[in-house]
Amino acid sequence: MNELEKFADINTFIFDVDGVLTNSQLIVMEDGKLLRQMNVRDGYAIKRAIDMGYRVAIITGGKSEGVVSRLQGLGVVDIYYGIRDKVEAYREFMYLYDDEISDENVLYMGDDVPDYEVMRLVGIPACPNDACSEILSISTYVSQAKGGEGAVREVIERTLRLKGNWLPHDEEDELPTSV
Repeated sequence: MNELEKFADINTFIFDVDGVLTNSQLIVMEDGKLLRQMNVRDGYAIKRAIDMGYRVAIITGGKSEGVVSRLQGLGVVDIYYGIRDKVEAYREFMYLYDDEISDENVLYMGDDVPDYEVMRLVGIPACPNDACSEILSISTYVSQAKGGEGAVREVIERTLRLKGNWLPHDEEDELPTSV
């Protein structure tokens, strides 16, 4: 099976936050709060995937209420945060949807060692191109983008385009057939 065929089986996206939805950098405020920057195009892609019936989940070690609020605002329901054992969180998520999802239907995007074990369980382990070497070595798809710079959008857009779900159908019909 080639890479493109594997994307056709995806109905679920799971993402880490720091280093995937963000650029791995934190701004530490004087009051100790941490600020993260997220890409609005990644947000659009997450919302589009949810609107088209795909499952989107988050499994992160971070504990930011601001991040949770942002993701909930996009429609993400399954958010596991403050997680130490990502495999346990993944298994809990899969148990909730065991009649709808199998491991082969999941694309998980991570960037660092805490994502390693869970990435070995899914159909498409993916990562931003600036992930650590251990994650790069097990990823069957490496984004052209860095974390926080459109890597999430890239994998979602690729999957939805493959299935004709990226653009609203009336807009797809109006696209020129040649350039």
